[in-house]
Amino acid sequence: MGAVKLELRCPASVGGVAIDPQPDWSFETLLSELSSIENKLNASSAFPLPFTKTQLREVSCSMPVKRRAFVMRVDEIEDAEEDIEEVYDLHLAAGKRFTCDEFYISDSDDSEDASSRGAQYALMDKGGLVECALAELTHEHQLSVTEEIRNQILAVETDLMNENRKFISALDRVKKYAEKRQEIDRKLDMHYQRRIAEALDNHLTAIQRDHEHKSQLEERRIRDDAAIEEAKRRERALQEEKLRQEKVRAEAEARLEAERKRAEEAKAAAVEAGRKAAKEAAEKVAKEDSVRVASAAVIAPKAAIGHQTGASLEIVNDQSSKPGSDGKVRPVGNMVKCAESALKLEERRLQIYKEVTAKNEALELGSRSNHRRHGSQIQRLIKQISGTKENVINKVDQLAQIFCDSSCPQSISIATFAEKIVDQCASPNKPVFAYAHVIVLVASQFPLAMDLLLAKLNRACIYTVPKYINYSKSLFDSKDAYHKAIGYKEDDGELESEEIYVSRIESYMQLYGALVQTQIERVQNTHGLREGWAWLARFLNALPADLYTAVALQAFLKIAGFALFRTYKSQFKKLLNIIYRDFVNALKEQGGDAKLNKVITSIQTYIESNKFLEEPEGRPLQGSLLSHYCS
Repeated sequence: MGAVKLELRCPASVGGVAIDPQPDWSFETLLSELSSIENKLNASSAFPLPFTKTQLREVSCSMPVKRRAFVMRVDEIEDAEEDIEEVYDLHLAAGKRFTCDEFYISDSDDSEDASSRGAQYALMDKGGLVECALAELTHEHQLSVTEEIRNQILAVETDLMNENRKFISALDRVKKYAEKRQEIDRKLDMHYQRRIAEALDNHLTAIQRDHEHKSQLEERRIRDDAAIEEAKRRERALQEEKLRQEKVRAEAEARLEAERKRAEEAKAAAVEAGRKAAKEAAEKVAKEDSVRVASAAVIAPKAAIGHQTGASLEIVNDQSSKPGSDGKVRPVGNMVKCAESALKLEERRLQIYKEVTAKNEALELGSRSNHRRHGSQIQRLIKQISGTKENVINKVDQLAQIFCDSSCPQSISIATFAEKIVDQCASPNKPVFAYAHVIVLVASQFPLAMDLLLAKLNRACIYTVPKYINYSKSLFDSKDAYHKAIGYKEDDGELESEEIYVSRIESYMQLYGALVQTQIERVQNTHGLREGWAWLARFLNALPADLYTAVALQAFLKIAGFALFRTYKSQFKKLLNIIYRDFVNALKEQGGDAKLNKVITSIQTYIESNKFLEEPEGRPLQGSLLSHYCS
């Protein structure tokens, strides 16, 4: 059986669309034909649309119904989106339809099988069964290939999407890793910079510390050199002052020797005149001498007691005991109790005081008004002293200027200073620590000031020696005479009360305690803690316990106890134990006087509560006084 060529009884093409399906086309040729059909349909429509699914076209012919006609199928493109169709539904126009006389394209997919069978039957009638089967197989093969291609495309798209997600995930991980590495690098960089900064800071600190150490060594060397120079200067000044004082003392001794010689000559002349008178009236003189000797025997004991001006007392007694070799106690006629060394120091100071006083009296002739003006200036400066560093320095400088003023002799200015500062401290509640600083600083420049001030203080208060005078009815006419001897002041013929006297003793002892405990760096205190320790030992060895000595001791410990403990430690505690055991018990045995009990309680509280560990109020001055005097 030969090949049969089928020919349709209709035009070969309608609207540029070929009817002949060409069953022997390849799949690529079929796809190309479908794309051209889609482009032509879009070009013929008012609104370009993607190629949509068309219903199977049924071919009608005059053939019997049993014969199946050829049906051309155009598959839908599923890639068109449903939403695009909805948007353009309102704008769709009726598409062109092409028909043949023998073909009918059905509008319903439900009649596709029936139409196909009719067409197939028609074709089979014309071409034979083999050709129809071949066409059917070709059609089914095309459908299966198309489905397989679609599945492969879907698989490829799925793989692409998975790969895309993996790529995005890997890219995110790479970015996070890069960020993490950047953060680590930043932290490492910061750590490295911090270590560099610390190393640099340590290096600079070490350099600065080394520089400061060298500067301190240099400053210390400069200070040491300055201190050595200052010590040499003070030593030279002290030697010059000693030479001057020795010269003054030598002049005074020469003057006294001359006066003694004149007195001896006058006495010899008087003796010679008496001898001549005795020759003329021997009997009369003999009678007068016998009467005079009898009266002198009665008056001698009272005449032996010399009245002390102010508070100093000089006593001569034929029955005085000889000084002991240990130098502890020297009772003079059983009336004065004092250590031998203390009496010698008092006598030396009193001698200097008398010499300076005699010299000043000679110098004051003719210029008393100018000297009084300097005295008023000194008194005003002393009254203005307060417990501050600036004030003390200022007052010392002004006093030094007054002492160096050539219009007034220096000895007069220094004697006035000693007298005024002691008088100023006679009343309580004075800044004794500030006064002590002024005294030490002035004495470091003018050593005579310390001797005159101590002599004046010993005259004003015998307990600063320390010295004690016993009361004896055989030696004193009355209690008032005894009170005058120990330092009571008389005003308009009446002695001051015991309360005022005790208060003045306390004030003087506070000044003395502040003086011995004053320590200024690079300034020598010629009457410092060593003298304060000696005073305390002499006081406990020589003086008895009564109201006056108890007040003096309590005032001294209150001011100087803190400094004495810091220097002598356990030795000072031993003295306190002696005071608590012996001195306080001796006070208690004297009776229950209210004033005495108050002092006893104060001493006991001081020792029991360890008040010597507490720095007295007002003792430290703000800042250091050294910088001003060592610069």
